[in-house]
Amino acid sequence: MTFEELLKSMTPEIHATMKTAVELGKWADGRRLTDEEREACLQAVIAYDEQHVPEEERVGYISRKKSDGSNHSPSQSTEDIVKILPNG
Repeated sequence: MTFEELLKSMTPEIHATMKTAVELGKWADGRRLTDEEREACLQAVIAYDEQHVPEEERVGYISRKKSDGSNHSPSQSTEDIVKILPNG
């Protein structure tokens, strides 16, 4: 089966199974994913998302808007965009 054939035959259930397998690193039966399986599943999930899932729900989506609806600009400081470290 080619990659294109796989995508055409993917159902929402198969998509969810692959996405969960990538997230957990193992199949539903407990077998670990090989590196090749993880890569293939991730590519399939991303390609399926592109065709069937709204942008804001896709794997890897990062919102570029602030809570006030404005877009982030390159001139904004990193502190305004992401606060990871606690204040000293």
